[in-house]
Amino acid sequence: MAAISNPLSGISDNRRGLAKVDVGLIVATIILVVFGLMSLYSEGVRDRHATFSRQVINTFIGLVPFALMYGIRLRTWAKASGVLYVMTLGLLAGTLVLGKDAKGAQRWIDVGPLQFQPSELAKLFLVLTLAAFFAHRRERIHEWSTFGLGLLHVGIPIALLLKQPHLGASLVVLGIWAAIAIVAGTPIRFFGIFLAVFFGIATAVMVIPSVREHLLQDYQRERIEGLLNKSKDVRGDNYQTDRAEIAFGVGGIYGTGYLNGKQKTGKFVPEQRNDFVFTVLGEEGGLIGCTIVLLAYAFFFYRVFMVMLRTGDDFARMLAAGVFTLLGLHTVINIGMVLQLLPVVGLWLPFMSAGGTAIWLCLACVGLLLNIRRETRDVLF
Repeated sequence: MAAISNPLSGISDNRRGLAKVDVGLIVATIILVVFGLMSLYSEGVRDRHATFSRQVINTFIGLVPFALMYGIRLRTWAKASGVLYVMTLGLLAGTLVLGKDAKGAQRWIDVGPLQFQPSELAKLFLVLTLAAFFAHRRERIHEWSTFGLGLLHVGIPIALLLKQPHLGASLVVLGIWAAIAIVAGTPIRFFGIFLAVFFGIATAVMVIPSVREHLLQDYQRERIEGLLNKSKDVRGDNYQTDRAEIAFGVGGIYGTGYLNGKQKTGKFVPEQRNDFVFTVLGEEGGLIGCTIVLLAYAFFFYRVFMVMLRTGDDFARMLAAGVFTLLGLHTVINIGMVLQLLPVVGLWLPFMSAGGTAIWLCLACVGLLLNIRRETRDVLF
């Protein structure tokens, strides 16, 4: 693989690139945001649409981080990577001190009338700082020291995330590191030992109860045991996913119709406006509605992939790979846990789940992608 180009020069020299706009990416984003708002409007029928109203406000607020990520030049982010990394560690450490304890986790900080989740901002900052790290070590990308330091780069934030605890965010950060390291040109053989250890631990957690007791919190163990034990009970470990399964079953092929979901109206699915918002689509839109939304996601990620593929700058390509992995893992894991294919790890569905920090992060990622598309030269195929 070609050596990584210098992220501090040449990114913004292409004058014609200033006029480039990825219309497909913008359209895909708008479609997903609209689907999300429609689902939250339907979910909030019984509470006078309070969640929907907040989400509309948060979406407009999200235009601020969108504009920042779109307007600030990529080389500025590269130069500021050290400061961003210190801010990341400060935010995560500060959450453990100032964070609000909710449902056994300490992940949120109250900022006036708003709740802010620092781990979401940390994900985006780590995309920026990891890409800058590998770009600055482009001449030493084939050395073990680069691989180890890159892993340490995310290891400290992951330790702080696990302390909250937030297993889902930790897995996403680990995936971001792997994607950016691969795109940077890290030899695949370096991942061999790491993957052996990682999957060894994951397998032990899944099949050995004593290992789960030492490594996981009580609620995390219950979620894994609920996935492994499919028996239905009234309020068992897998109650949440059981109710989600019922909602999909009620929806069938054609769905019950918009605003007509009975599982939703009866509040039978816990956290339906957040992690389990996809069940609203499953019940009211049925298989057809879910397929349409999945196609919208497929189109969105196709546009993100094309941004990554077309850019001629390696630093920008790593940024796009990080964003692709961040939002992609959220989408796959969220839908997987709703369909009882994966344990419930508390990851929202991009553009659709309720939450200010979540929609702000999504729009910031789109702004960064449009910035990449605008500033960098195209690869000529």
